[in-house]
Formats: sequence, C-alpha cells, structure tokens
Amino acid sequence: MDYLFGADASSRGDGESLSAVEISLIVWFSLTVVSLLYVGWDVIVRTPVIKVMRWAWLLVIAYTGPLGLLVYLASCREPQGVPHERYVAPLWKQSVGSTIHCLAGDATGIIAAAAITGALGVPMGVDLIVEYVAGFLFGLFIFQALFTKDMLGGTYGAAVRQTILPEWLSMNAVMAGMAPVMVVLMTRNPSAMEPTSPGFWGILSLATLLGATLAYPVNVWLVARGLKHGMGTDRVLGRGGRPTKAGSVGPVRDAGADAGAEDRGQGAPASRGEIVRMVIVTLALLVGAAIVAAAFGDLSMSAGRALGMT
Repeated sequence: MDYLFGADASSRGDGESLSAVEISLIVWFSLTVVSLLYVGWDVIVRTPVIKVMRWAWLLVIAYTGPLGLLVYLASCREPQGVPHERYVAPLWKQSVGSTIHCLAGDATGIIAAAAITGALGVPMGVDLIVEYVAGFLFGLFIFQALFTKDMLGGTYGAAVRQTILPEWLSMNAVMAGMAPVMVVLMTRNPSAMEPTSPGFWGILSLATLLGATLAYPVNVWLVARGLKHGMGTDRVLGRGGRPTKAGSVGPVRDAGADAGAEDRGQGAPASRGEIVRMVIVTLALLVGAAIVAAAFGDLSMSAGRALGMT
C-alpha cells in the first residue's frame, strides 16, 4: 500500500498497520463507490430528473461521497406516491438542485485543473488562478449554457449571456470554500499535492463539501430571485430540458415544478442594488479565502518542490 499513500506510508515498517487517516480514506472511497452506484441506478431507473441533473448528481456524488448521497435522498428522491415535481417544489430543494448543478460544473473544472497543475508542479498560488478560470469556464460554457439552452428557450449565445452572472456569483462561493482547504492541507502534507496520492483526492472531496456549503446560500438567493433554475423534473421539462406541453413552466424561474412560485418562496426579481451587494459578498468571500490560504498555507509551494524537500 506504500505507493498509495506517499511519503508517510513509505517510511512505515512492514509490520506496522495503516494509520487512522489511511483507513478513513479507504472507507470514504469505498462508500463513495457504493453511493455512486446507487445514485446512478436511481436517476436512470426511478427518479425523473432531467438529463443535466443526472450528470450533475453523478459528478457531485463522486466528489462528495456518502454525504452527497444523504443530500440526494433528502432533496431529490421523493417518497413513494409523491410526484417528483411536487416533492422538489420547496425553495430549499430547488436551491439544492441549483447548487448541485453549479458544483458539478465548477468543481469538475477546478479538480481537473488541480490534477494537471499538480502533475506539472505548478506553485499553489498560480494553481488557484488556473483552477478558478477552469472552474468558471467549464461551469459557464458546459453545465450552464450548453446544458440549459433548451430550458432557457434560446440559442447557445443567449444562454451564455443569461447565465454568466449567476454562474460567476456561484463560482465565487465555490472557490472561496475550496481554495483554503486545498492550500492549507496540501502544503502541510506534501505527499497529498501529488494527483497520484489518495490524500490528494481526499482533500479535494473535503474542499468540494465546503465549497458546496458556501455556495448554497448564494444559490438560494439566485433561485428566489429567478436568476437560476432549480431542481428540474423531466415530466415538466422533458428529458432534454425543454418544457412539455402538459407541464409548460414558462421562464427559467419556474423550471423546477408545476407548483406555484409561492411554494418555492420566489419574490420579486433582483434589483440592481441587490445584485451589486451580492457581487460584493461573493468577492469578499474570495478575498477572505485568499487571506486564509496565504496565512495558514504556502502559496509558493509546488508538488515537485515539496517532494524534493522531503
């Protein structure tokens, strides 16, 4: 098992047992596989979520494991006899769907960039910039604009214009949660900076969970103000995301269910002042994350340098 856990494991004698951290990672990854298999089966066979949410749930479960499964069971998998569109109508569940959709795109871009920059030995400070750009671009151009253009009823270009602001606000919160976790934990455990180390993926799972936690209240506001869609169901939207004749849902703000807007707590559209305040809040989160990362981690460290020092 030495090759799995890096320098700490390689220094252990043959007769010594695995550490608590190593055992925890094995248990976590095992539960993640089980959770992923279950949700994969459920969203294909039983729960009528739209296609983009199938992919979103699968990706997020891969990153958040059994905790993501608990969120899925509480917010998306309806009890027997309760229509999915009615079950997911409350604002908090619509906002979970919005957060999952955002996290699937943003975290995928961030994690892919982290794996590449880690393998190349890029310093953590530069790594964070690359991750932010990759997460935002992948989230905007793939998971937002490409996968929701039918739902928005327009062209791809129009979808980009409609989703760029909410995607940016949500991305700021995701990155604010993920960045300090990655920098602080990876620079304190140099072997975890290597993408081939299980510690690398364990830290990214933890970072994704914190990113989702910070992004959720932002998405509550975005859904409540009609700036983002919520948890879609294919009985209303169809598998491709376009409203069906039987369940036409109108604007993006109504994309989750056939229940009235009052069930989801939607208020008046956001004013310019409210949007400016939310921009300030999310940028403040990013600045705070950068301060924490710099104060408790090492932004100049890279995987190659760190392992060369051990």
